[in-house]
Amino acid sequence: MSLIKEDHLIREKNGIVVHKADSEKTALQHPVRLQPSWEESNLPEEELNFQKLTMDDASLQLNTPMDRYNIVYFIFILHGIGTLMPWNMFINANDYFTKYKLDSNYTGHEDNVYKTSFLQYLGFAAQVPNVIFNWLNIFVQLGGNLTTRIVWSICIEVIVFVFTIILAMVDSRSWPGAFFWLTMISVVILNIMNGIYQNTIFGMAAKLPPKYTGAVILGTNISGTFTAVVSILSSLLSSNQRMQAIYYFITALFVLLLCFDTYFALPLNRFYRHHELKEKKEEEMRQAKNISTRRIPYLRIFRQALPQLTNVFLVFFVTLSLFPAVQAIFVKLKFLWLGQDIRRSGRIVI
Repeated sequence: MSLIKEDHLIREKNGIVVHKADSEKTALQHPVRLQPSWEESNLPEEELNFQKLTMDDASLQLNTPMDRYNIVYFIFILHGIGTLMPWNMFINANDYFTKYKLDSNYTGHEDNVYKTSFLQYLGFAAQVPNVIFNWLNIFVQLGGNLTTRIVWSICIEVIVFVFTIILAMVDSRSWPGAFFWLTMISVVILNIMNGIYQNTIFGMAAKLPPKYTGAVILGTNISGTFTAVVSILSSLLSSNQRMQAIYYFITALFVLLLCFDTYFALPLNRFYRHHELKEKKEEEMRQAKNISTRRIPYLRIFRQALPQLTNVFLVFFVTLSLFPAVQAIFVKLKFLWLGQDIRRSGRIVI
């Protein structure tokens, strides 16, 4: 069907005349499609990323909140205490194991290797699994959610401490060997979980400013003093060694449960959420730009840092070789002058 156009009308060959204005009106009745404006389509990607956030999250990313009352800082100190709690609790309870549970006065048997070499066994059972699982967490990317790692590691540590308290309650005089090996197995499990827990906490602190990594280290330093104070207080609360051990290990249980609770309190803190969102945003931008994670050149880093790494290795090697196994056998001496004998109660005298 052909059309004959005139100035103000359109005449079809079949004689029907359509006014030009009506034709234009009909054309304007089609739905209008709105396209994104030029400004929106050309926004930088880091600004468009805010479209996926709530107003509160966007505000957190734009405005760095303060760590009010240093709450996050103290939480990481607490977790630093918790990471070394299993190790410190057992080495400070040496008298409970060697002078009570494994002593000949309790078991009715002569002193054996379980008592005389308790701390040597404890050192191997604690340090070897801890080093292996710290190594696996650093060099072997096992994946897994941070929450899953921390929750399971703390929960298993709590279960092991409950088991240790039960062992303190029961009468084990007829099976000292079984008690010894059950204790060693408990120490191995504790330090496997502790290796995962410790590594994960340092990973969390790495998202924050450097002083929060320092808070974890400060907590590990406080842990030994805190455990020694708990040991003294438990001995003051009761003269019974069994009750002292129960009070002592219950304190470790309380600290671990406090670490568990404060971990879930961290996301409620605006300061922590700000740095967590910042880290997630940077990761999303790397993925959007298809930036592949470059393989870390561990060997080259090791060669460059070799002098300082050697220094750190020797300090820890010598320290852990002497502590606690060797230092524990040094005893207090009382010198009686004027030709009288020296009273000794240990194997090494200075």
